[in-house]
Amino acid sequence: MDALKKVPASLRAKIKKSKQPPFIKPMLATLTKDYFSDKGWFYEHKFDGERCLAFKKNGVMKLMSRNRRTINAEYPELVEALTKQKADNFIIDGEIVAHAKRGQSDFELLQGRINLRDLADVQHRQKAIKIDYCIFDLIYVDGCDMRNLPLYARKALLKTLLVYKKPLVYTTHKVGSGIPFFKKACKLHWEGLIAKDKTSTYVGRRSTSWLKFKCIMQQELVIGGYTEPRGSRTDFGALLVGYYRGDKLFFAGKVGTGFDQETLAMLGKKLRKVSAAKCPFTNYRGAERDVHWVKPLLVAEFEFAEWTASKRLRVGRYKGLRTDKKARDVVRETPRRIVHGKTKKVAE
Repeated sequence: MDALKKVPASLRAKIKKSKQPPFIKPMLATLTKDYFSDKGWFYEHKFDGERCLAFKKNGVMKLMSRNRRTINAEYPELVEALTKQKADNFIIDGEIVAHAKRGQSDFELLQGRINLRDLADVQHRQKAIKIDYCIFDLIYVDGCDMRNLPLYARKALLKTLLVYKKPLVYTTHKVGSGIPFFKKACKLHWEGLIAKDKTSTYVGRRSTSWLKFKCIMQQELVIGGYTEPRGSRTDFGALLVGYYRGDKLFFAGKVGTGFDQETLAMLGKKLRKVSAAKCPFTNYRGAERDVHWVKPLLVAEFEFAEWTASKRLRVGRYKGLRTDKKARDVVRETPRRIVHGKTKKVAE
């Protein structure tokens, strides 16, 4: 692929010739509740999976999570599919997803593919849990850094870069129809949409040029403790979870649902390995009887109804462990107000 020839002449000055970097910080979206339709924005499916940057250099593939963890061993079918592609020397961005029976991406189902190392386990789960790599951005190709190109130009190049055949999927978008598409997404039980300014450049941080429209409240939280199991329950009862504000971990509530027997055993084992003598939460005022504290190292994703006025989860449910995010990076995600392309943080 001669990338320069496929870019309009008016945009070529934005392309930087450079060596292929070993890693790129992914661009992240900002949560908002101010949904809108705008012809200057693309609206894409928000996938509930594992973010993945794919690096191909001289025919060699490397799949990396957003915290620089190499995940080739977990997804050999993706490594094979991308290696077979004629295109070489590129960096692309996307989400690895597993699909539930109704077709929506399912992070809980994907848990069966994450962190596997044993080849026999990987091969068994590969047959049982089919995954797709939903690709939505092109960062680098043919010695050219594409990050300063507008999104619409990057996606046009991305569409022609690869031959898209499962498990490789090009992420389509709708232009301008944000609100009706969002309503449809919620009816289909999607997590939501990602709205993207079609002129946006690719920046390695959270940006208001990409926005999250969420049908379901969901975010990562740090596990700081657990309660004793009761009745027939094994390993633990509920998780005590929180988020960071600066260097302090704030308590966000207890979550006691979303665990099957296999998850209880797996997570119980991990919790016991990181046991701690003291409460890690700055603001915990609950009873400590039958509570076991742990070092705040494990990050998990949770679904919930809403944040209460006291900044606690209401009706929380465990979705799965996240190995692609550091505990210290977990903050309480609050929506921002969007006014003519500018943002204003909602007061807590």
